Amino acid sequence: MKSNFDTVLGMAQMLIQNSVGSGSSVTRNEISGTVDRVMAINPAWRSSIDYQQVIRELETRFTIWIGQPSILAGEDVHVAWLSADRKKGWRYWPRYRQHMEIAWSPIATQALDETSDTILGLLEDPVRAGPWDRRGLVVGHVQSGKTANYTGLLCKAADAGYKVLIVLAGTHNSLRSQTQMRLDEGFLGYESAQTPSRGVLQQEFHPVGVGLIDSDPSISPYCFTNRSTFGDISRRVAGQLGFTPGERPVLFVVKKNASVLKNLLTWIRRAADEKDPETGRPILRNVPLLMIDDEADHASVDTGLQEYDEDGEPDQDYDPKVINGLIRRILHSFNKSALVGYTATPFANIFIHDKGRTLEEGEDLFPRSFILNLPAPSNYSGPARIFGLEPDVGTENGSSPLSLVRHVTDHAISDSAAERIGWAPPGHKNGHRPLYDGRDEIPPSLREAIMAFILACAGRRARGQTGVHHSVLVHVTRFTSVQKAVKRQVEKEVQVIERRLRHGETGTSSFREGFKKMWEEDFLPTTSGVILETGDNHLPVLSWEVVEPHLLDVLDDVRVREINGTAGDVLDYENHRQTGLAVIAIGGDKLSRGLTLEGLSVSYFLRSSRMYDTLMQMGRWFGYRPGYLDLCRLFTTRELDEWFQHITEANEELRQEFDHMVAIGGTPRQYGLKVKSHPALMVTSRVKMRHHATLRLSFAGSLSETVVFHRQPEVLTANLAATERLLTSLGPAAETDPARTRPGGRQERWKQTTLWNGVSPDRVIGFLGDYRTHEAAVKVNGELLARYIEAQNRVGELTDWTVVLVSGGDGGKTTLAGFPVDLLERSPNERCHDMASQKRLGRYMIRRLLAPRDEAIDLDQNTYESALARTVAAWHADPGRSRRREAPDMPLGPFIREMRPPQRGLLLLYPLAPAKGGLSIPGPLIGVGISFPASSSASQVEYVVNNIYSEMEMGATE
Repeated sequence: MKSNFDTVLGMAQMLIQNSVGSGSSVTRNEISGTVDRVMAINPAWRSSIDYQQVIRELETRFTIWIGQPSILAGEDVHVAWLSADRKKGWRYWPRYRQHMEIAWSPIATQALDETSDTILGLLEDPVRAGPWDRRGLVVGHVQSGKTANYTGLLCKAADAGYKVLIVLAGTHNSLRSQTQMRLDEGFLGYESAQTPSRGVLQQEFHPVGVGLIDSDPSISPYCFTNRSTFGDISRRVAGQLGFTPGERPVLFVVKKNASVLKNLLTWIRRAADEKDPETGRPILRNVPLLMIDDEADHASVDTGLQEYDEDGEPDQDYDPKVINGLIRRILHSFNKSALVGYTATPFANIFIHDKGRTLEEGEDLFPRSFILNLPAPSNYSGPARIFGLEPDVGTENGSSPLSLVRHVTDHAISDSAAERIGWAPPGHKNGHRPLYDGRDEIPPSLREAIMAFILACAGRRARGQTGVHHSVLVHVTRFTSVQKAVKRQVEKEVQVIERRLRHGETGTSSFREGFKKMWEEDFLPTTSGVILETGDNHLPVLSWEVVEPHLLDVLDDVRVREINGTAGDVLDYENHRQTGLAVIAIGGDKLSRGLTLEGLSVSYFLRSSRMYDTLMQMGRWFGYRPGYLDLCRLFTTRELDEWFQHITEANEELRQEFDHMVAIGGTPRQYGLKVKSHPALMVTSRVKMRHHATLRLSFAGSLSETVVFHRQPEVLTANLAATERLLTSLGPAAETDPARTRPGGRQERWKQTTLWNGVSPDRVIGFLGDYRTHEAAVKVNGELLARYIEAQNRVGELTDWTVVLVSGGDGGKTTLAGFPVDLLERSPNERCHDMASQKRLGRYMIRRLLAPRDEAIDLDQNTYESALARTVAAWHADPGRSRRREAPDMPLGPFIREMRPPQRGLLLLYPLAPAKGGLSIPGPLIGVGISFPASSSASQVEYVVNNIYSEMEMGATE
């Protein structure tokens, strides 16, 4: 049953959409006038609904925008088939679209229609004669609406004639159950609580979701799984089910679990009507199969690595080899099949060998047919918003992170380099007792996180967001024994806060004063900052007096739940749809992938993994936060903050590489080869290692810049000497104070900067051989860079270099090899480590070395404008990847490198003021940036690492 708010919102949205048409702009006056007309229907709505909240929600819905998906198409045979005629008479999709229009903006619903059409069209026509097999991958963003997308695809596939629909929904019962509930609402139209008996489907029809729009039982799909926690297909069910493909499709929502997949395979083989003459394996002919693999990079890929449960014990049913083999056997049992994987972190899928095949299982799961990049809407809060991209170093294209991250330092105590102790230290074991300062209680940082959550809930209530879900993620350990202790401590803390607020407080420590201070000194400035950064003027700035009355109501509703494989707690959002659930969810792996935490506003995250895909998937805080993004907080360590920054930048680089491959007509196989050799994955692909591995890397189209420096004076002095030897060898400069003409006739100048053209690659190679890069540098290794240049020289590329001594800063004046320079300043990256920590670690870290404009210093006006045009086109295609509200006015690095001739490399030398890093050296600190042009014949250089280095860089599994 819809609330009054949803009723008014839906009616107003429909009237506006009908009056202005699709894609048209809507003014605030038009919105408010429409809401007034709707509320006039029932005067009681005026007193029960927050009028301004309706206005704000409609303004948001009609101002977001979504780009177009980009596609890498494979080389296998495909027959185009989807047309308007083939869509006549459809019933599953129209009711799902109407269902989504209630909660989504019309722009988002239209985009869902278009993208699901595109994906379905990339599959085969289910009525096409003869055998066929399609394998595709849809790459979305974490918590960006992938479930809604594949629900739409399932609806359209059923309309088109696909008969068996299988959804592989994660590896945990909780995620599978959550997915089943969503498909009940979006596809089945009824609660999946039926049980098969003696081969006959017994079904009680309780309509939900789309079933409330069109409840015709003649189109209700069959479903042999249900929404309960253990509603997977069992051996008994698989053995009893009798099914003959008919007019209605059948849906299975199953875990990636060996026993479950074996049960499903048993049913398929019982239903098979033929056998393969070569192997004797049963085959279902002329029964089109669509398999959706949710979180396709997890468990489906044949890695061959042992998996462990939450207690650290090996789980034989979770062996990826077994899961991979069973998925392939299921696909191989149909002569007409389509597999579509969905993930936000596709790199494990891309690493699958594109020619892998066995006689019994068929081919491996490489997405040979297509890879589709799903754009995120402009209101999506993803990694770029939370952690930033290319922060401001003096240009308008800087993108610093939103101020939502709070660093945690009190979870562990460092006694020595060999041992860490405390409440939840890295590397703790099963049975660890979480004690803070020797006491059985939470650390102050978690108390602060709980208080932030209570304030966020109160703030949302004060903004009129009542009857909605609120969640906290507490993810500090994978061990259920430790989670149990943390839950007990958190429950005790919540009780103390409520008791003291309700019955009065004594002493000097007052929670009420603490809440007031946090609201006025943290929340209010953050709200103002988010409004400024995002341009979202719909966020109300509330005084403490407005928020305070809601605190006790929030505390009355808060529940603490332990979410893991042993606790009986569940996230029962469904049963609290009318009132909303306020939950502090404490867990580990079950909360780390796929599972949606509704209304997540505060995350307390300490898990010390550095694996690329693991960290991205653990980021439950990404997604949509309409009207409360400014109230959200992420509590984590400086080190994890650093790694999230790195993988955000790496993720953006690889998505830009995808855009480039689309532009040149590349294939999934070519993109796979490119990604495997991309330096951005130097810290991500090592998860595949056991003992050692040889990585083959390419730097084509990439940027390498020093952001980690040694602190030893002798190393810094040697690097300065190497720089002066290079500059002396270059002779007279080609330009001083370079100037370039930019769009609109604007002149861009680099004062006190010196530039040389036509530099021999031997000089650059020699310099890189002398320049010592830091061992902790992720993408800058002087030896590897030199070897790559040598390899490219052998194919006639990187033979002509531009060398630039960058100047123009405020860090003081000096000379290098006789050339006057104004030293530049780069502040320490204290989001990762404070200065004391950097000194202890023997390093000096900055966020970025290059100012983005510097990479275009060698581009003429026409080339610059071409790079800018491609940048703007990419931004329009996927606006959710950045925080920009307007099109870029400067080209991004990947498009600059794409336009640069493959013969020309760019070496940028940055003399930095040492005082910023607290360095005691007589001369400047030299930073190095190298911009490599894109190349269609890029060489690869080998890089050998062992498992010890892997653990150092990636961190242990806990």
